[in-house]
Amino acid sequence: MLGIHDYWLFVATGIVLNLTPGQDTLYIISSGIASGRRAGVASALGVSAGCIVHTFAAALGLSAILATSASAFLALKLAGAAYLVYLGVRALIGPADIAPIERPEIAPNGLAFRRGILTNVLNPKVALFFLALLPQFIDASSTNKVAAFLVLGVTFVITGTVWCLTLAIAASRLRGFFSTNPSALAYLSRATGVLYLLLGLRLAASEQ
Repeated sequence: MLGIHDYWLFVATGIVLNLTPGQDTLYIISSGIASGRRAGVASALGVSAGCIVHTFAAALGLSAILATSASAFLALKLAGAAYLVYLGVRALIGPADIAPIERPEIAPNGLAFRRGILTNVLNPKVALFFLALLPQFIDASSTNKVAAFLVLGVTFVITGTVWCLTLAIAASRLRGFFSTNPSALAYLSRATGVLYLLLGLRLAASEQ
């Protein structure tokens, strides 16, 4: 169909890659612990929305520009690195607060969703991943490459969303522990900040 081959191998590959921890995982977990289930879910959906952006970019050939244009890749890479460093500094110098469990509605769900999108979209490695992986499962002779890209991309997004929502819900269930152990929350917040900084610096130093 649409020139797609070895579809179930693609599904298995996508699941394994979704299980591999990265900056998206870190963001979802920290959001779920700090702001509760609804904010964690919003973060997960934001990350998934970012993957949809990458899917359309790959289908329309925008990711190919990143792969061939050093200046475009550098610009997106530095923007992504700067955003990760910002999140890291915010976690390090900001108060290690947790949204009151009895008032989960105060969690900034919209903000969590938007930050999830930015965390994913501003990672050029994700764009190049889509460009490198998806074509391997599409026949070169296919006349429906754009549709094939979209089908594979949506498949990856669906499996990834299931995993991200699982992470968000699991993280939110740890809030009770951290609400009664503020020192543990402070250590977690600082560790998260350091990890964001390391991810940002690693991204800035990475090559195309």
